[in-house]
Amino acid sequence: MEKQKEFKPYIPAEKITPELTVTSIVMGIILAVVFGAANAYLGLRVGMTVSASIPAAVIGMGVIRVLLRKNSVLESNIVQTIGSAGESLAAGAIFTLPALFLWANEGKMERPGIITITIIALLGGLLGVFFMIPLRNALIVREHGTLPYPEGQACAEVMLAGEEGGANASTVFAGMGFAAFFKFLIDGLKVVPSEVNIEGTAKTYPAALGTQIYPAVMSVGYICGPKISSYMFSGGLLSWLVLIPLIVIFGSNLVLYPGTETIGEIYAAGGASGIWGTYIRYIGAGALAAGGIISLIKSLPLIVRTFRDSMKGFNIMGGNGKERTAQDINMTVVLIAILVLTLLVWLVPAIPVSLVGAIIVVIFGFFFATVSSRMVGLVGSSNNPVSGMAIATLLIATLILKICGEIGAPGMQAAIAIGSIICIVAAISGDTSQDLKTGYLLGATPKKQQYGEIIGVVASALAIGATLYLLDSAWGFGSEELGAPQATLMKMIIEGIMGGNLPWGLILIGVFIAIIVEILRIPVLPVAIGIYLPVQLNACIMVGGLIRLFFDKMKEGKKKDKTISNGILFCSGMIAGEGLVGIILAILAVVGVSEVLDLSKFITLPSWASSIGSIVVFGLIILSLLKFTIWNKKSNTVTEDTEA
Repeated sequence: MEKQKEFKPYIPAEKITPELTVTSIVMGIILAVVFGAANAYLGLRVGMTVSASIPAAVIGMGVIRVLLRKNSVLESNIVQTIGSAGESLAAGAIFTLPALFLWANEGKMERPGIITITIIALLGGLLGVFFMIPLRNALIVREHGTLPYPEGQACAEVMLAGEEGGANASTVFAGMGFAAFFKFLIDGLKVVPSEVNIEGTAKTYPAALGTQIYPAVMSVGYICGPKISSYMFSGGLLSWLVLIPLIVIFGSNLVLYPGTETIGEIYAAGGASGIWGTYIRYIGAGALAAGGIISLIKSLPLIVRTFRDSMKGFNIMGGNGKERTAQDINMTVVLIAILVLTLLVWLVPAIPVSLVGAIIVVIFGFFFATVSSRMVGLVGSSNNPVSGMAIATLLIATLILKICGEIGAPGMQAAIAIGSIICIVAAISGDTSQDLKTGYLLGATPKKQQYGEIIGVVASALAIGATLYLLDSAWGFGSEELGAPQATLMKMIIEGIMGGNLPWGLILIGVFIAIIVEILRIPVLPVAIGIYLPVQLNACIMVGGLIRLFFDKMKEGKKKDKTISNGILFCSGMIAGEGLVGIILAILAVVGVSEVLDLSKFITLPSWASSIGSIVVFGLIILSLLKFTIWNKKSNTVTEDTEA
């Protein structure tokens, strides 16, 4: 507690500088719409989105500082706050709402209107912001030394480097340059595969292990540190080296739902990844749901205390008397807004949700806002498994709706509407907490950032409906161009519950794994995330964690501190560089240029040679980090402190 009181932001509380200006609002809205559209396409195609906080910060800083010749880090911070809302809202929407289009294509119901999509996105986004506001003091301030919020820190480092200039800026922008180059090489030109894998056989040991080679993923591991990275990697090892082999060895001749072929045939066609996609993700969803409930139960005393303190600290005038960096939107306004939004979920004709559904939205919305905010504090927004939370919501919400008699097409519509709102709530609350962490480090005014989040949500909600209609009209959801993998999974879950054939056994396995992990006093959520996500992603994070462990084990002194600091700066730049190129590649894919850049069709190498190429590229990424940390000449010239 005392350590947190000693924290001093970059801009002191008593200093007033421009924040929520016309320039920052206009720029933020443009970025929110652009990032939202680009990420909608990317997510529908590959099932993952790119975090836009750091790219928005970099662009905002560049325009405000370089083009407009202004020197306001807090104004740049508002740009990224508004701009990143577009990506988060798009992520929540595309993982669920396309299921309505898929059902419409099957003739089970009518297509959703643009107004329906807009209202669902708007209500979910606003609830996500308002649910996070009472949690700010608990998660951002009181747990400042506990929850790292890697992308929030990276965002702050990027903007401070631009503000201060000098060696810090050169380290950050070097990281940006290296990551941009490698990302373009891997996903733009596709010169080498993005993963390296080793896989056994059904007769020997049907397991798989590998790693992605993305600089940003490795950077998240470095910023999070070895402990959290190892928990995630452990979850991945459990899935890919234990559960998948057990399923294949003992059930190769069985047809186990949700699979439609024997397990042996699924493994023969898709390897360990086929088993993971068919079975393990349900186990991961169960572990995530249980981990979220455990996390909420453990957090309840802190949440209650935070609400009590918040109610005492706020008044009708909006927190007058508090220092600038401690002012949130007035608690009375927040509670009234949540009540009004809940009533709108129930009463607006465009949303097919009953009173029971509206109550589910409030309960699960606040629950997953809390869980999402904590998870992004651990692993960052890019690795926040929003779709896993949506799965957990759909499991329970659809079951409740079925018990209440809401079945058939109306019940399925209600379930996906509830799931969509909760999914958007989880995505936006995670993004809001990450942005508020950045603001806390920089010395921003929280309520101005919260206004910025609201503006970003409104702008991107108005654009997402037209974006989905455009993409569906161009290619059609479920097609080869837009597979919409997450929405297809959500559709299957709802149909499974309504039809009574959901694989509860797999989900309960995940639940009890989470309980065992909690009994062992290991943090549940990082392990559950590791079970749910591909082991290749977890392994790449672990590489970053191991590099950080190596630096942490160095002899105490200024050299060690400088090395670790340079590593955080360089990794912050790498996250920014990859994020920017990811957005550019998504836009190029939308306009049809990505096929021209793809060189993989001209490169015919055996798989072992391609793997060596990927390992070489990954080695160069690691060497670039070492070059700007342990091999940095400026770090090596620092005189070390004598040991205590």
